[in-house]
Amino acid sequence: MRKIDPRNFQRATRTTTKDINRQIVLNLVREYQPISRADLARRMEVARGIVTPLVNELIEQGLLVEGATGASARGRKPTLLHVRAHDRLAVAVDVRLSETQLMLTDFSGRSIATELLATPPRPEELVEALAARIARLLEAHSAAGACEGVGLVVPGMVDRATGRLVNAPTLGWRDVDLRGALEAAVGLPVHVERDAVACALAQMWMGQGAASHGPDSFAYVTFSDGVGAGLVMGGHVVRGHRDAAGEFGHIPLSLDGPACLCGSRGCWEAYTSNQAVVARYLGRELATRESYAEVRATRFTVADVIARARAGDPAAREALEATGRYIGLGLAAIVNALNPARIIVGGEIASAWELIRPPLMAALAERTLTQGTAATPVIPEPHDPQTRLRGAAALVVAPVFAAPTIG
Repeated sequence: MRKIDPRNFQRATRTTTKDINRQIVLNLVREYQPISRADLARRMEVARGIVTPLVNELIEQGLLVEGATGASARGRKPTLLHVRAHDRLAVAVDVRLSETQLMLTDFSGRSIATELLATPPRPEELVEALAARIARLLEAHSAAGACEGVGLVVPGMVDRATGRLVNAPTLGWRDVDLRGALEAAVGLPVHVERDAVACALAQMWMGQGAASHGPDSFAYVTFSDGVGAGLVMGGHVVRGHRDAAGEFGHIPLSLDGPACLCGSRGCWEAYTSNQAVVARYLGRELATRESYAEVRATRFTVADVIARARAGDPAAREALEATGRYIGLGLAAIVNALNPARIIVGGEIASAWELIRPPLMAALAERTLTQGTAATPVIPEPHDPQTRLRGAAALVVAPVFAAPTIG
């Protein structure tokens, strides 16, 4: 689905369909609300008589609502328009290796309630646990009738046509029918997406960060239990032929490097994931899948490494600086391959930006091919535990506002 840029759009003509203009109106209201019909007409550079029937249709469809009247220098005060959001709800679910978060949210992205549970070791146990939690969450907030779907974010590759989780190396799950099983259990539409893509969708649709720049070209790279990239080009999420685009975390930096949870060695993820950062500080070697579990068992975190580095621990600082260099080397591959307008770095490591930025940018400059690409803006997103949840919510919300498919 493609996002309409409310700052740069082309309205429909008689040779196309009014569906385009209707979606433009909807997105303009979403971006500039509260807004009057007259202001909508001015932004679209059309007569008010063209805007009014489109607004009326959107009100009849329950997508827009009229609010208070605005100020007017003369004549009748205009009635201001808002997107109907407060009573349209979604459940967002973020599945990670150790824990799973749930959030009940409205269509504006406002969090109503959150819950946390330990991620079960088996996918069928996760579906059972989620179904119980979702039912309880909706009942507690009298939201069953207002909930329009569930957005489920997972750390692995997803077949969007079937909703199956194809491969999640960090979880050790393959070929799992998450969508079908959860839909049957909760009786709601379920949308499943890869975590890095969800982070990119949060930027595009849920009013955060890169959304303010419009839907151009950017890469959102997330560093957590795993590493992945959500790629957006011209307002489109790049998915690839089999929905596997963006798995830069499994491009090797070295053929004989540390073990990766995917089964290979030397993957970018094996150098830059949370466990890799902690292992680097502790002097551990990630030689097997079991060694990852041993690092997690220490209960030491990236936040702990960052805190020690800021307190003057030279080993912690060296671990972060080395991680910054490895991040820069991988980002160079993204820049050389796709040349995005900017890169957003998310995950726990982003909160140590002042420590990792110098080696990161040096490595990026070292491995990119031109001065222009070396100057690609790399922007940290301060650690936000709800980024993936906002992306999960976008799976339900975004289709309402996406550009229509014509032809």
